[in-house]
Amino acid sequence: MTKPILLALCGSLLLLACTSQEQPIDKAQPIPAAAAATPAVSMQANSDINSLANSLTDRWQLQPGGIRWQVKDAHQDHLEFSGEQLSAIIYYGADNKGELVLKRKVVWPLLRTVPNDTHASLIHEFDLTVSPALRLNGELLQSERPEWVQYNGLLTIHSKLNADLSLQRTLAPSPTAAFMVEQHTLTNHGREVLTVQVAPLQYQQQTDAAKGVDGSYLIRGHSDFAGDLTLQPGESKSYQLSFSALRAKDLVSANTGTDASYSTSTEISPQQAADTLLQRKLYVASLAQKLQLETPDPVLNQMFEFAKLRAAESIYRTKGGLLHGPGGGRYYAAIWANDQAEYVNPFFPFLGDANGNESAQVSFGHFARFMNPEFKALPSSIIAEGLDIWNGAGDRGDCAMVAYGASRYALAAGSPQQAQQLLPLINWCLAYNERQTTKDGVIASDSDELENRFPAGKVNLSTNLLAYGALVSAGHLYQALGDDSKGALLQARAATLRTAIHQYFAADVEGFATYRYYDGNTKLRAWIALPLVMGLNEQKAGTLAALLSPALWSENGIYTESGDKTFWDRATLYAFRGIFAAGETDTAMKYLKYYSRKRLLGEHVPFAVEAWPEGDQRHLSAESGLYARVITEGLFGIEPTGFDRFTLAPRLPTSWNSMCLRHIRAFASNFDLCVQKQNVGALYLIELTEQGQASRQLLWDGVSPLEIQL
Repeated sequence: MTKPILLALCGSLLLLACTSQEQPIDKAQPIPAAAAATPAVSMQANSDINSLANSLTDRWQLQPGGIRWQVKDAHQDHLEFSGEQLSAIIYYGADNKGELVLKRKVVWPLLRTVPNDTHASLIHEFDLTVSPALRLNGELLQSERPEWVQYNGLLTIHSKLNADLSLQRTLAPSPTAAFMVEQHTLTNHGREVLTVQVAPLQYQQQTDAAKGVDGSYLIRGHSDFAGDLTLQPGESKSYQLSFSALRAKDLVSANTGTDASYSTSTEISPQQAADTLLQRKLYVASLAQKLQLETPDPVLNQMFEFAKLRAAESIYRTKGGLLHGPGGGRYYAAIWANDQAEYVNPFFPFLGDANGNESAQVSFGHFARFMNPEFKALPSSIIAEGLDIWNGAGDRGDCAMVAYGASRYALAAGSPQQAQQLLPLINWCLAYNERQTTKDGVIASDSDELENRFPAGKVNLSTNLLAYGALVSAGHLYQALGDDSKGALLQARAATLRTAIHQYFAADVEGFATYRYYDGNTKLRAWIALPLVMGLNEQKAGTLAALLSPALWSENGIYTESGDKTFWDRATLYAFRGIFAAGETDTAMKYLKYYSRKRLLGEHVPFAVEAWPEGDQRHLSAESGLYARVITEGLFGIEPTGFDRFTLAPRLPTSWNSMCLRHIRAFASNFDLCVQKQNVGALYLIELTEQGQASRQLLWDGVSPLEIQL
């Protein structure tokens, strides 16, 4: 087998001969796809990576920087967007009569309700009646018929009020304050002057003081304009609505001249409201400048952009620091060992968003508070702005999740200082995992991240693969810190666990040579993809066949369990990473293109979702982090191995000539990676450009991952 080759990028071109050095592979390292013992899976139409995607009928169309739906029939959908003090789920569409449907479900994560548990955020729904009434020549305009809807980080709904008058609503959350803005733009499309009477909007409700942690809350819907708007032919004029909430005692403080600790002002000025739209646009544009994906497929490019946005925007400035929250109308001002530590935190260094990186550090700091000498399990979730915990499913393998996420984050962040701060938590979690080792050499846990929704036995595959991945990454971390002996010890422990995992879980399940999920499991499970993600390819052929068989693959992705219609996007996104890691690039791309087109341009857009039927496919944010990692770790094959080094295996589909990932901020750097096909042999030219330095080029045979040092 071929060991990943260290390439010190000190020259402009590295000779192909450098890739032919033969050395024994460290058994604790992921096995390169080309070195797997099982043969590659041969699937019909692998070469046609567009076939599944082209079977879909799109409701939405791509636009520069976004998507648009031309409204031609009855359809309703919902999406979520967020800022530091507010999140909103917007339900929108057209009913059977062609009339606008609109409901704004607004959440204030920092305004806590009683009891102050996981779901205790103040929530209020503003329906379509919370809009200024409009009259034309004294006659009430009662029909609002949407013509098109657009999302580009802001949600815009363009409707006709009559033959000559349109109303365009543009909705966006404040990036930093506790209100949402909805700008109304009236346009005269006719030949005559129109005068529209805009009624005042002063909607207000006060909550019961006994139901709020901080007493009573004032919920408001306000328009910054009332009166006559005269529109010349072709002219447009705008005003803004704002939807806000504040503590009643803060209103008293403002009225008496004392300081209010809550950031929402008593009145949101027209300038504040108008500025909010610009601030949101600037925020979206700032993310677009980071970690840019360039491929021949515009759907993948745009889906990746929206995944970055959804993953990064859902961060709340709580009493406990910046906390990344899943969202979905239920999960705010709280963190989980899977959603945050495992799923999204390892992504943030690649994006280089300051709030994202800070939220990762804060989350690990919260989990570290619960280390204890008795080695009682970490809580699954830390809730209520860090003031309480939820631990309703027992030990879900949370230490495996945290150790895996923290060690990968520390490597990708590229900071030895941060790594030293995280080591106590990583070590404690590894020690906890070791204490759960059974006589079979595998690791026990009470449940898994699905929290007993599906059976997981006493020892499950997910906990063990995450524990294995944690040992591998922690070994790299110690080596990066200069402790080679501890690094080697952890790699040896990883090798031992790897052997035990294969012996315990490898099985024939429903006719496929793959993995059982737990002792006694007789049904295929979605998480059989995890061994492929972690580089365990011994059951590769059977696992790939099982994942993409009718028993697990559905029109919405991977079923959680064969025979059940439940699906969770997190499992599907892990499966894509696993298929890429197994070297089956065209197969992975075929299914990724289908999934991306369905989620971006289909009936429920534009992000990865949580689950169905549970939650009605909520747009939880960490799933978008997992989608982004399908690109960084799956398609481009970037695996952190040090503070300034990583293995690289860019999996260029056969029908593509090139692809790039630009402004990668991981490893305390800012660099571009581009790969393109060469005409001679099965070779690829990889170009790496670090900011401020000349481009460096290397030839790759497409077989064993390269180890890159910046």
